Amino acid sequence: MLGYDLAHWATFFAAAFLLNVSPGPDIAFILGHTARGGRRQGLAAMLGLWAGAFCHVLFAAIGLSAIVATSAAAFAAVKWAGVAYLAFLGVKALRSKASAFDVGKARDESRLPAVFLQGMLVDILNPKVAIFFLAFLPQFVVDGAGPLPWQLLLHGVLIIAVAAIVEPLVVLGGAWLTARLRSSARLALWLDRSLGALFLGLAAKLAALQR
Repeated sequence: MLGYDLAHWATFFAAAFLLNVSPGPDIAFILGHTARGGRRQGLAAMLGLWAGAFCHVLFAAIGLSAIVATSAAAFAAVKWAGVAYLAFLGVKALRSKASAFDVGKARDESRLPAVFLQGMLVDILNPKVAIFFLAFLPQFVVDGAGPLPWQLLLHGVLIIAVAAIVEPLVVLGGAWLTARLRSSARLALWLDRSLGALFLGLAAKLAALQR
């Protein structure tokens, strides 16, 4: 049975909230897809990121993330796989003809699973996320509160639960704004190019990441 006092939860949820409201790559990724494809695509990107984060929580709970954090070869393999994937997405978006924004054309709902998978892979292939969970979650482990893996799993899942309060508001706000701007083919092309630049920027940032 996991047991914690009120002070523990107050500290944890304050940290989790600040973590989720701080601008970062996840928010940029969600907003990029929201601008490109509207509310549904933004939500698909958001859910994909949550799925990737949950995988990292599981990895941290069972110890796999520790291998990435301590092994130079494993860290490099995950990092460069992530760089290659982000660069691929960036080039693909830059070469797009913005057909998803054509005025009067129905949005392609078949893209939603692909966007979800993008978000999941972007998160999983980022060793920085693995290291973050390894550094953050143990701070809230309490001796005698319960088995270590279950404590890590509980707090990791609760971080995602806090994101579920914050990030849908980001999607709705971004969708409301871009819906009023998406009538211009020129703007549509600019939005696609911006998403491509975002992916390439994330790839460059990940490439510069050191252990």
